[in-house]
Formats: sequence, C-alpha cells, structure tokens
Amino acid sequence: LLSVCISVCKMNSRIVRPSAPAAATVDREKICPFLLRVFYRTGSHHRAEDFAIRGKEPADEVQIYTWKDATLRELTDLIKDVVEDAQRYNARLSFSIVYPDQHGRNVLRHVGTVNSTRGGPDDRRTLTDLDFVTGDFLDVSIQV
Repeated sequence: LLSVCISVCKMNSRIVRPSAPAAATVDREKICPFLLRVFYRTGSHHRAEDFAIRGKEPADEVQIYTWKDATLRELTDLIKDVVEDAQRYNARLSFSIVYPDQHGRNVLRHVGTVNSTRGGPDDRRTLTDLDFVTGDFLDVSIQV
C-alpha cells in the first residue's frame, strides 16, 4: 500500500504538493538481468492451459535477458529481431502476463499492445508498471 504524503508549505500563500515519484530505473551496469521467457503466436494468444505443465510450455519461445525497467517497445524490438511475422509493417503485438493465481492455475492478463512500426500509448510501459514478477511469462499474440 503506497501512502501519499502531501507537504504543505507557505509559499506566497499557495499549497505546494510534491510531484509524483519518477519511475524507478535500474542501473543496468550494476544490476544483473533476469531471464524473461516470451512465448509468441501469430493470430491469437496461447491458452492458459498451454502453460499448465512445467517443462511442457509452448515451443515458440524467445528467451530474453532483461531488466524490470524494460519497456514494451524495447521487448517488441527484440522480438522483431527473431520472429519474422513481427517484422511486418502492419503487425501489432499484444502482450499478456502469464502467472499462477491463488489456486495455482495459470492466468493470462492483457497488459498492452504495441504496433511494430508506429508509436503508441503502451510503448513506454515497463515491466515494473505492469506488476510483472520475476518468474512470470509473457505471452505475445502477433496480429498481422
């Protein structure tokens, strides 16, 4: 639970509130990256059941070493390096996080969509912004 502190200062009879904290950045020279397992499919997302058995996840996987401050645009560019469909001009990449719920069943939660060649509102969202936890998977649907 994040508490917000409001500072009240007398400054020309105005109330001054502190600005929102800046997004946490990672010193990539000092912090070791973690392995992010990204599963992709053209046309649709995988089903949650596809991730039910550990070690038998879908075969279409990209393994990326990255940091929690990686953006969806950054991940899109890395995926485009190895997945041909993602390189198309009109491709859209839809991102979902795959994680176990409180009962141990996997859940897919949509977290953003990035256009392959054009900027958009989700481009700058980071893994931290998306409440990503190390050990979760990313599932990417590539729509062309």
